[in-house]
Amino acid sequence: MKLDYIDLKDLKPAPLNVRKHGGDAVDDLLPSMRALGLIQPLLVRKNCQGYEVVAGARRLKAATLLVDERREFETLPCAILEDGDDATAIAASLAENVARLPMDEIDQFHAFKALADQGRSVDAIASDFGVTERLVKQRLALASLLPAILDAYRDEEIDAQTLRILTMASAKQQRAWLKLHRNPKERAPHAWQLKAWLFGGEIPVSNALFDIADYKAPIKSDLFGEEQYFTDAALFWELQNKAIAEKAEGYRQAGWADVLIMDAGQRYLIYADFTRCKKKDGGKVIIASNAQGEVEIMEGWLENKEAARREREKAKEDGTYQPPVKAELTKPATTYCHLHRHAAVRVELLSHPQIALRLLIAHAIAGSALWRVEAEPQNANRNEATAASLAQSKAQLAFREEKAAILGLIGLPDRKALTRFKPASYYDEGDMPLDLEKLFVKLSALSDEDMLRVAAFVMAESLQQGTHLIDTLGKTLDVDMRHWWQPDEAFYDLLRDKAAINAMLKEIAGKRVADGNVTEPAKTQKQIIRNYAEGKNGRKKAEGWLPRYMTFPQGRYLKRA
Repeated sequence: MKLDYIDLKDLKPAPLNVRKHGGDAVDDLLPSMRALGLIQPLLVRKNCQGYEVVAGARRLKAATLLVDERREFETLPCAILEDGDDATAIAASLAENVARLPMDEIDQFHAFKALADQGRSVDAIASDFGVTERLVKQRLALASLLPAILDAYRDEEIDAQTLRILTMASAKQQRAWLKLHRNPKERAPHAWQLKAWLFGGEIPVSNALFDIADYKAPIKSDLFGEEQYFTDAALFWELQNKAIAEKAEGYRQAGWADVLIMDAGQRYLIYADFTRCKKKDGGKVIIASNAQGEVEIMEGWLENKEAARREREKAKEDGTYQPPVKAELTKPATTYCHLHRHAAVRVELLSHPQIALRLLIAHAIAGSALWRVEAEPQNANRNEATAASLAQSKAQLAFREEKAAILGLIGLPDRKALTRFKPASYYDEGDMPLDLEKLFVKLSALSDEDMLRVAAFVMAESLQQGTHLIDTLGKTLDVDMRHWWQPDEAFYDLLRDKAAINAMLKEIAGKRVADGNVTEPAKTQKQIIRNYAEGKNGRKKAEGWLPRYMTFPQGRYLKRA
């Protein structure tokens, strides 16, 4: 099997595809393909008229519909099967429709980068995940992005097109863009505007490595900012290149094995094309520059091919070199065995629900290629008062106590969250991912009662907030918010609608009090509500009062709401 990009016009569905129904329903695929492109390659085989799609007919259909919207889908990534292998084609089609890989762009980047950090080559990573080398390189390009930009994409603050263009920006440009993005009074450029912003052609004086006194041409100033710009690009590059050459010579004199000077504006992928290598081990220095004259210097890298050659030579010297061994099974044969063993194990698992429950929870906690379960982040949207109120709530404190008990029950160290599946390279130190198999063994030792306790916690921790399901569960479980929550300063401060505040006052204090204060400022009316809720300042406490906003299902005070 090999991977390649094939023209859309040369692809058609194969008659043996196991999906016989639902192939025309692609509404669920269109949004993700618009945003992320085609993540998983089609499985195809050659025929007399081009290629037939064994697995991925729905993605082919979606790409056909989207081709008029964007030119990106004129060619599609494809895994090409060997000729005449119907059995493998059917098995692969079955696997495609039973087990998909639900990883988004960032998940893939972290997974690929973790392998690249361990010395895996691009082609090896592509082979492991069954994707093209081009897709691996595209995802590894995200390594050049600041973590804050990746977080902004994950939080849906920026779109996929903006993310991809930002991979071409230097670290300095990324920081400048982030500053605009985070400033509510500014508007950071996105999509096509971002490209013009990054590569507008003007060369800022601050990017010069040389003494400005050597530049004998006019310099123009931004009348509305502090930056100045060179007017003679040819003279700038003459002086800049001389300064770059001097820096390169300085690194060579300092003992670095070599200095690689990239062409101005040359695209390269640091994790895809190079490997980390210390100076003492023969590491090199990379000097790169962009169209705006900004220079980046990266120390301690080695071309992948050179790194691989050195590893082979070292192994030969040590007597540990092992020539590549031909696999006993071909890839199609390996797939055949994997699928049949998988089929036998999963059908037997159906008869052992107690084991299946433990396996289910182990996957939810540790994750796998087919699982992505994350704890609800409880994002307060940068409202410090709300975050502080939540942190001190009775319900939140009780949940933390249960988390500590669950961690002790399973025998795990303290973690920010139990369900927090992300690839290894994404985790903070001390919060690394768990070994799925070892976790399953631990859970297998628990009693059914303890196992149900763990299962309940995992579900509760990964329950999404702000959905109708919370209303349904609150009603089903007969949740009384008065047991877990009392109105606090943050709650009152967030009330803004004066008509709703007056209606709330009428509910807790009666019509006479509400009408008597209808012209009072909202702040005054909220204070009266607080007095009745707490029984202070001469007001009789309204026992059992609960704002309608805190009921299940959630209520309201105004018909127009």
